[in-house]
Amino acid sequence: MNEAVERLGKFFEEYPRMALAFSGGVDSAYLLHAAVKAGCDVRPYYLHTQFQSAVELADVRRLAADLGVELCVIEKDILANEAVRKNPADRCYFCKRALFAEILDAARRDGYALVVDGTNASDDVSDRPGMRALRELKVRSPLREAGLSKPEIRARSREAGLFTWDKPANACLATRIPTGVAIEAQALHKVERAEDALRAMGFSDLRVRVFAGAARLQFPEGQMAAALQRRGEILSALCADFEAVLLDLKAR
Repeated sequence: MNEAVERLGKFFEEYPRMALAFSGGVDSAYLLHAAVKAGCDVRPYYLHTQFQSAVELADVRRLAADLGVELCVIEKDILANEAVRKNPADRCYFCKRALFAEILDAARRDGYALVVDGTNASDDVSDRPGMRALRELKVRSPLREAGLSKPEIRARSREAGLFTWDKPANACLATRIPTGVAIEAQALHKVERAEDALRAMGFSDLRVRVFAGAARLQFPEGQMAAALQRRGEILSALCADFEAVLLDLKAR
């Protein structure tokens, strides 16, 4: 056992009861698994807003079921928050602040004094508005505190048999809207439909970004040729929602 894992174990010994802000991504999935394995009383809370896709919610439910833990799904209309809907450069701060406040309230009602999240040691927390909100709300990040990096978390997730071990990073749907452009639910629905359609064609780790009424598609370099070959199929799937479909030649 390496030092980082030992430190994580000591965290669980010191804090055996916690609420987890659960995204269903690689990091929070591994943290939930590790806490359950350590015998902690841990409960995952998932904030479902217009910014999370149905695919993400399905993954969260699947993982909680696999690990045998009770999942709390909190529904919130995040677009009712004007500071978020206006989509300023620091939108993530206002969004995180609002969402984690909901989790903190729910956790306290359920008797959990400590709320943790899945930020890891590879994450740059120095200049991220969302991380500022977490610090202000005193949310702890056991993986980062223990020194566990993203590559190690993926490796250990694979060893543990977690289906999330190779899951690509998937920022919320709000990131598909240009900063400064007000976020509308209809635009998010279009993005989600487009990304679902492309995944159904076999593409992965992709982004559909809104650009002046057009869809700007971003694929990994290894999928660029396939995207060009399937141009007609992609246009057919996306043209009902977007005035134009553009391929970003700068690979993800």
